[in-house]
This record gives sequence, C-alpha cells and structure tokens, in this order.
Amino acid sequence: MGLTDHCLCSSPFYGEDFYCEIPRSFRYLSFYIFDRDVFRRDSIIGKVAIQKEDLQKYHNRDTWFQLQHVDADSEVQGKVHLDLRLSEVITDTGIVCHKLAARIIECQGLPIVNGQCDPYATVTLAGPLRSEAKKTKVKRKTTNPQFDEVFYFEVTRPSSYSRKSHFDIEEEDVDKLEIRVDLWNASNLKFGDEFLGELRVPLMVLRASSCYDAWYFLQPRDNGSRSLKQDELGSLRLNVVYTEDHVFSSQYYSPLRDLLLKSADVEPVSASAAHILGEVCREKQEAAVPLVRLFLHCGRIVPFLSSIANAELKRTQDPNTIFRGNSLTSKCIDETMKLAGMHYLHVTLKPVIEEICQSHRPCEIDPVKLRDSDSLDNNMETLRQHVDRVFTAITTSGVSCPTVMCDIFFCLREAAAKRFQDDPDVRYTAVSGFIFLRFFAPAILSPNLFHLTPHHTDPQTSRTLTLISKTIQTLGSLSKSKSASFKESYMASFYEFFNEQKYGDAVKNFLDLISSSGRRDPKSVEQPILLKEGFMIKRAQGRKRFGMKNFKKRWFCLTNHEFTYRKCRGDQPLYSIPIENILAVEKLEEESFKMKNMFQVVQPERALYIQASNCVEARDWIDVLTKVSQCNQRRLTFYHPSAHLNGHWLCCRATSDTAPGCSPCTGGLPANIQLDIDGDRETERIYSLFSCYLGRLEKMQEACGSRSVYDGPEQEEYSAFVIDDPQETYKTLRQVIAAVGTLEQEHAQYRRDKFKKTKYGSQEHPIGDKSFQNYIQQQSECSTHSI
Repeated sequence: MGLTDHCLCSSPFYGEDFYCEIPRSFRYLSFYIFDRDVFRRDSIIGKVAIQKEDLQKYHNRDTWFQLQHVDADSEVQGKVHLDLRLSEVITDTGIVCHKLAARIIECQGLPIVNGQCDPYATVTLAGPLRSEAKKTKVKRKTTNPQFDEVFYFEVTRPSSYSRKSHFDIEEEDVDKLEIRVDLWNASNLKFGDEFLGELRVPLMVLRASSCYDAWYFLQPRDNGSRSLKQDELGSLRLNVVYTEDHVFSSQYYSPLRDLLLKSADVEPVSASAAHILGEVCREKQEAAVPLVRLFLHCGRIVPFLSSIANAELKRTQDPNTIFRGNSLTSKCIDETMKLAGMHYLHVTLKPVIEEICQSHRPCEIDPVKLRDSDSLDNNMETLRQHVDRVFTAITTSGVSCPTVMCDIFFCLREAAAKRFQDDPDVRYTAVSGFIFLRFFAPAILSPNLFHLTPHHTDPQTSRTLTLISKTIQTLGSLSKSKSASFKESYMASFYEFFNEQKYGDAVKNFLDLISSSGRRDPKSVEQPILLKEGFMIKRAQGRKRFGMKNFKKRWFCLTNHEFTYRKCRGDQPLYSIPIENILAVEKLEEESFKMKNMFQVVQPERALYIQASNCVEARDWIDVLTKVSQCNQRRLTFYHPSAHLNGHWLCCRATSDTAPGCSPCTGGLPANIQLDIDGDRETERIYSLFSCYLGRLEKMQEACGSRSVYDGPEQEEYSAFVIDDPQETYKTLRQVIAAVGTLEQEHAQYRRDKFKKTKYGSQEHPIGDKSFQNYIQQQSECSTHSI
C-alpha cells in the first residue's frame, strides 16, 4: 500500500483507507514513511511495525505510534531449521568434556537483496569469555537454501581439576553459552555482505534433553548503533481494523447460511436473520459487507435488497427523505455497487478523469479564492466543459451498467412509485440518490480511493474535481429548486450555465435505462418506460405462407416491456416482440443481403432482420436491446451470423431453419464481472458478528417477550431495535442463537484438537512466533481449568 505525498509538510493528514488480505503466516504489519525530494526521489524516514499478536490491542481505535529507525539490520524475514545435540566425552584421563553438534539444516523465505539471494550462514558458540564461529557454504540464487551442515564445538575443555558433576558443568558453563546463527547474502559489492537476520539459542534449552530440534524465525539485529532517538523521527496516527477468521468446510455453515438466505422470503423482513444482524451490529457497515458478499455469491442479492428496501419505504413518510440515512438498505446497496460496479465505474469515468488531471487548467470560480492572474469567465467556461464531459460520460453509459445494479434500481423504482403514487419524480430520485450521490460523485471527488488515479491529485486538480462533483450531484438530483440547493452563491451562479430541461431529460433517460427490466410485473403501477424509438428498415419475417420477404421502412419503438414496429409514429403496432422473447441481438453479416448496418433480433421461432441508418445508430440499437433483454434466462449462447436463404444458413450451410447457431454470441456488452467471493468465509464472518453481539441478541429476545405481553410505552433499552412481529422475530432469534452455539462448539473443539496436535517449534509454528506462544499459554490455562 502507499500513502499520498504531501509536499513541504511536516505534519501531513492523509485520511486514506486501505483494505488488504494478509497472509496467514505474517509477523508484522508495517507502515513506511518516505520523504520525496524535488527530483521525485524517495528516502525513507522511518516505519511503524505492529506485531501480529498486538493487533487486537489496537483494533478499531485511533492510536499514535512512534516511528522506528529503519536499516538493513532491522528488516528481516524467513526462518531456520536448527538441530542441537549436546554429548559427553570422557577422555583417557577420566575427565568429562561436553561437545555440541550444531546442525543447520535449511532456511525458508529469505529476502532478495539488491536483486539477488546467495545466502550462507555463520554459526557461533558465544559466551562471556569466548566466541568461536564457523561458516557454511554459499548457496547460489535461492531463498530456500538447503545447507545440511554440522558444526562441532567444545562446550567444556579438559582441565587439571577433578571430574565435576554433570549438574555443575551445566550450571557453570552451559547456561552461560549460546548458539548464534547469522544469515548473510554473499555480495559482489565492495561494501560487503548483507545481513539477513539472526537467531540466538541459549544452551540451557539442552538442560532437560540433550537434543533440541526446532524451527526458528529470524530476528533483527540490535547493534546498539542508533544515531537517532525514536521520538526525533515523529509519529504516525493509525486506525487498524483487524479481523481473523477460521473457516470450516461448507457443511458446517449450512444451518446458518440457509437461515440467512431465506431472509428475503420472511414476512415481515424485520424478523429475518439478515435484518436482525443489521439491528444488533453497532455499525450497519459491519453487517452490510458480509451480507452483500454472501447474497451476491448465492445469487440472492436482488430479492434481499428489494425486501429490505420495501420495508424501509413503508416506514418513510416524506418522499424527499427516502434512502437518505445510513440504514441497512443504503449500506447494502452501497456495498453492492462497490463490488459489482467497479469495472463499470472505471470504464465510464477513468478516461475523462485522466484527461482532466492532465489538462491542469484552473477552474476556480470562488471570487475569494481566485488568483490575480486568473479570469473568472475563462475558469467558468473551462469548468463547464469539464462538467459536460463528465456528465456525458455518465449519461451515455447506461448500456454498460451491470445487470445486477439495473435489477436493484428497477426494484427501488417500483417500490418508491408504489409507496408515493402522487409524486411523479420519486421513481427517479429513488435511483439518482444512489447512482449519482453515492456512486459517481464520490469517485469524482476522490478518484484515487476508487483507483481511477494512482495517487492523490494536486491541490488545484482536487479543487476542480470538487467543483465538478458538486455540479454532477445537483444535475443528477432532479430537485425542484437546484440553484437553492447550493450553499455557495458562486455555485448557484455557475449552475445557471446549464439548461435545466436539456440536462434533466438526459438524466431521466439515463435513469430509465439503468432501472428498466424486461421482467413483467402484473402488480406494477408504472406504465412501460420508453427507451428508444426511430425509423429503420426491416425485412419481412415470412410469417405468412405466401408473403413477400421484402424490405420496408417502419417506426420502431422499444420499451422495457416490448419491442414493436408500426407504419408511422402514432399508429397501432403491426408486430410486437415481448422482451422475454428476445434471445439474442447480434450484427448480421453484410454478405447476407449485400446491405450495411444490419443486425438481427433473434426470437424463438425466427430472427427479425433490421437495417439502421448508419453504423452508430446500429450500435446504439444493439446495445440498448441487449441491455434490456439481459435478464432473460433463455438467452442463446450460439447464433447464426448470416441469414437463412435459399434453404440453408449462409454461415454454416445447415439446411434446417431451426438448426443450432454456429458462432458464440457476443452479447453486445461485456459479461457481468465474476466476483471472487468465498461464501463460507462470509458466513464465518457473519457468525463472528453474531457471536460478538450475543448480548444484544439476548437483549432483543427480551424486547420481543416484553412487546408480546405488554403493549404500553416502549422501554428505552429496547427502543433501538426494529421489531414489527415479536413472535416471528423471537422464533428467528432462537434459530440464530442455536446455529451460533453449534458453530461455537465446533470452534472450541477445533482449538482443543489443534492444541493437542501442534508443536511449538515446528515448521508451521517456529520459535519466535509470539502469537502462537500466547495461544499455547492460553490453551494450557484452559486445559488446566477444565481439569
């Protein structure tokens, strides 16, 4: 990860969030601070390194950390396998000598330094008055060297005094000695070999047993030569949120997962397991992230969001406030857009954002902040051009909007229109609040957080993007009085540049497209949404036995329910294709009829061949037809790129007009992005949240019981929970607590089994792994208490 540079600032504020997967075997989470000079060269200032076992101490709270000095001796990684054996040797004169055999077997995970890793090790027997070192062979070009070399050391030497007891020798000699293993990278540079890490093993470990075979983590070397005090390097303020999940195989999660996935079908939805999770979590975001990922993974996100959105709308009295709070619905939709819409966001905004960043033209329109060299009129015109480019990029991107987002927007649109039937604009504002206010506007404001730019933009460009974001929000809001929505008078003046009717129509057309669906809903209160219309030339389909298959000009009309054509605009339709009958929309090869700009709308019985006026119009029709029919379950995967003429298909020569297609469908649009989601891991995360908030689950049970027997004023401690049906909610709570209890037992049994099977000092848990050392201690205490 990398924070943004702040020029000429000794106390920078970053305010950036980073989310990353951390390897299971990590030891430190480190943050490095660099200084960048005028030549764009970086020099390191210091670092903050948090040990794995300490992360829980700082979990989800702001903490100041002192920067540590960084040098080659402090940056280590890797582990070493070492075997020590102490033996007694009796000389001819009867004197006992103790000899040590130190066998360095192998290393793993050594770092690459200056593009190479040619490691060797030195093994030293060191004590107060002695130091004896030996060296292994150099292993070339490997980070996992196999040494397998044995070095012998005399721990005690023959002396003139009489034979000592075994205990006395250990006490006087062995306990004062240690074996030190240093790893080095053999370098061809004149500055010498690079230090890779060390380990120190006191010989007292051999007191209980004469042999000791174990893996060790390499440690940094403290050479006492620090030239700077730590407090002179400064400090770094961090808020670290660290979660660690131990995931079982899928069958363990079936009861809890099934309970969650049927949430959309529970009446009322406030009595469902998913909604209950949102109620007991302190922050809705905690619940939204794993819920959305699980429902997306299982293909149930649309009915779930539709259900909780309908429930929230029932509690909303003012159409101007729908989905405005940080509710479970808004947080879940935000998370869905973030996951499913990131590719769409990049395709739509990245080119225009890069263009704005590269232009570096001043756009300040606040008279107070205007520089003497700037012209207000010029800045306003430049800003208007930038806004136009961004606005056009957004409002022409509807065909690229992911299907899952369109289905969600369709549900929101329908639910809002049913709830507030007297407000004709609510079907638009219900969607625009998410797509403009919560999706596009934040990405324009902070493009680096959405990976639209590699780094924070410079102050001038950042100000330009802020002004663009404000204007886009207002253009997309469709509010009654847009000029009044600006707090700043200069923004209200700038907004007068825009034709409200023109931009409002563009927004509505865009919202119509991304919230349209081919699914017919008999309970829908809305009329079909007109998506596109115009004259084109169609070839007769041959529906009549003796009809002429000639070409005729017709007026075509596409809504989210059907695709029709008629002789002239306003006439009754001559033919209608329900959206659910459109199986594919593809280009038609020019050789079929020797005509350009043709495409075909494939139906179950036949294909309708159409010629557009030009290639752009043909592409637009293909895109919008494909978009509106993407929800069809019967969509084809193969089609015929040429026509069926003279008794056979021109492309594959098959004679039957019902022969399967010979070419894969292009779909007209990019396929939906496949998300890499582990459903079991998300269910484990949900279990962890339920387990963490078990007290609140029990408090919610008490609230259900209280409301079932007492219908008076609500008690204060229960007022935080939304409980529409106490009996159904209590039933679900009991099932949730039972499922959580079963998983807790499985985790406890796993920890007991792991404690019995795992050895500290093994390859998986080397000595120096303090987190595992603490775990061993805790398990030992638990075992003692259980006895």
